Amino acid sequence: MNLRELFLRHLAQTSDIPLALEIDRAEGSWLYDTAGKKYLDLIGGISVSSIGHRHPSVLEAIRTQTGKYLHTLVYGEYALSPQVELATALAESLSPASIFAEGETASRPALDSVFFTNSGSEATEGAMKLAKRYTGRHEVIVCRQAYHGSTQGAASLMWPKDFTQAYHPLLPGIKHIDFNNPDDLGRINEKTACVIVEPVQAEAGVRPAVPGYFPSLRKRCDETGALLVFDEVQTGFGRTGSFWAFEQVGVVPDIILMAKAMGGGMPIGAFAAPQEIMKVLGYDPPLGHITTFGGHPVSCAASLAALQFLNSSDTIAKVKEKEALLRRKMAHPKIKAVRSTGLLMAVEVANFEQLRKVQMAALEKGVITDWFLFNDRSLRIAPPLTISEKEIDFACSVLLECLDCA
Repeated sequence: MNLRELFLRHLAQTSDIPLALEIDRAEGSWLYDTAGKKYLDLIGGISVSSIGHRHPSVLEAIRTQTGKYLHTLVYGEYALSPQVELATALAESLSPASIFAEGETASRPALDSVFFTNSGSEATEGAMKLAKRYTGRHEVIVCRQAYHGSTQGAASLMWPKDFTQAYHPLLPGIKHIDFNNPDDLGRINEKTACVIVEPVQAEAGVRPAVPGYFPSLRKRCDETGALLVFDEVQTGFGRTGSFWAFEQVGVVPDIILMAKAMGGGMPIGAFAAPQEIMKVLGYDPPLGHITTFGGHPVSCAASLAALQFLNSSDTIAKVKEKEALLRRKMAHPKIKAVRSTGLLMAVEVANFEQLRKVQMAALEKGVITDWFLFNDRSLRIAPPLTISEKEIDFACSVLLECLDCA
């Protein structure tokens, strides 16, 4: 049996239409199949490969760490330098005082305590437990058309229920509001443990917040004692043109979730909060939240290398320029709308049938794109932040050509 047949027989499938590309290697913005054909990766492994595939800094960090040790003991028992150094660097990046020059926002408590996980879903799970433990409340409020993970707790947050109905009952105590609707903020009350929200709604097809929405949300959470949780799993690590998207909305959360681009291609996630909040996981009972592989030393070393590269290069500074170039070039009569925040972009067409034709035609011509969980009319464009202007030109020319025939 060939590789594709074995893939279909022995790997659990998540849909009946997998792309099933047989990948042999990857470099920068490109994937190469076993026949040698190259593909420009316009989705970056769904916002994971933000500094490109196999970045030299990440590879070197992995090699160095594997020469020392791999797993040692469950997370939190040993003082391991990859974890400590990464947590310290993340805390520095999350300091409101270093992000905002002055005012109430700058004086909010620093998110200086980090709990490492294996994924974004696990970060969501940990944050939900933390919010419930800290506040003593049980209700969680989340926006409709948001995706925060597929484990049972995280999946309980999802609305509509298309992807979860078959697995009910899930967690009770979940309430939903509409993103960008200030009238819904009244649903946040003294029973609310936390509100979980994305700075930019990704899976709804890239929906940025309207002016004033996040300050109003922050105010309502403060009034009721609810914790504000920002899910930056897709928007963090430079995707929107600043290291964290919350830098652009002018609001500091109480808890932040991260993953995807965090590992430079390696699996890792985390949630971070002020020490005053995070410490409640350590007593009554102790070991309130534990993990075996969270913060794996190799993943932490890779993550630190990715973070340091972003901080020492002009990669993030060029994101808005590349966004503008993409927006200029993605002009076509069949494009209904283009929405973007940095290099997280949705290109909307008439319907899924048209989108699928464009996607498959582009794949044939060597460009990989995708759609969104809650918006199957929009092409997902979220390439490595290191994508070049020449590569952007190629991608746009292919997509426009495919639109001509869709």
